[in-house]
Amino acid sequence: MSYPPYNFHMALEITNLTKQYSTQKTALNNYSITINKGILGLLGPNGAGKSTLMKLIATISKPTQGTLFLDGTDIVQHPDAIRRVLGYLPQDFGVYPNLNAYEFLEYIAAMKGVGGTGLRKRIDVLLEGVNLTADAKRPIGTYSGGMKQRIGIAQALLNDPKVLIFDEPTVGLDPEERMRFRQLIADLAQDCIIILSSHIVSDIETIADEVAIMQDGRLITKGYQQDIIKQADGQIFEIFLENNSLTEFKNRYKVIDTARQNDRIKVRYISNDAHAAPSSTAVKATLEDAYLFLTQNNA
Repeated sequence: MSYPPYNFHMALEITNLTKQYSTQKTALNNYSITINKGILGLLGPNGAGKSTLMKLIATISKPTQGTLFLDGTDIVQHPDAIRRVLGYLPQDFGVYPNLNAYEFLEYIAAMKGVGGTGLRKRIDVLLEGVNLTADAKRPIGTYSGGMKQRIGIAQALLNDPKVLIFDEPTVGLDPEERMRFRQLIADLAQDCIIILSSHIVSDIETIADEVAIMQDGRLITKGYQQDIIKQADGQIFEIFLENNSLTEFKNRYKVIDTARQNDRIKVRYISNDAHAAPSSTAVKATLEDAYLFLTQNNA
């Protein structure tokens, strides 16, 4: 089957997607979502089905039922339609420890069918983008966890992909490396579908155009950040407590965060006007507040 060249206004349309591993384990349950150009941040607790969804989109796994269409092409039946434009960094990304960064990226390029006279220059650009130029000739086996994660990011970008999937890409990265990663993919977002899974809400908050919140294999909500945050309006409060009151308070309310201030503790928690503790103050919700509020209500 031949595929049309992409002028890239495509969308990824996922309808009633289910992945069942056994009668006791359903990782995705009747999941539907449309993903357009830009960065979609996937948020959800461990076991929510984020990695399963990414593997299905990357055609590493097949759904039990449901459909995935990229620009009108069924990628379950025709996986090459997405594989030729796909960059993927799985959560369990592995490397060849005896190869250096150049050798490893050249090997991955060959596997992806990427070559030509411009390959070495592209590798140089990618290594600079992930801040590995100075270490490019060292064996990858001598790299730290964060450096290995950065070489994983580089390999995902080798084939100039139009669909990018990153599963927990900032694990092992220090704050400066995380900022560099966010800048790197922000530059790509105008021309790509980028799906970014993370349990670090701040990574999603600072870069995602839209956010999808998952729980128990289902989609709870998807939308622009400000619209998701609005769903927690009037539900987030702060109160100052004495040290010896915190344990009892946690038994009564869903606590989001605590911060010690002098001899008291400032507590941020979820409630509503009718049930908020006396002396509490309603505060403006954040994406993390909304995420915790929505997952708690849908538990």
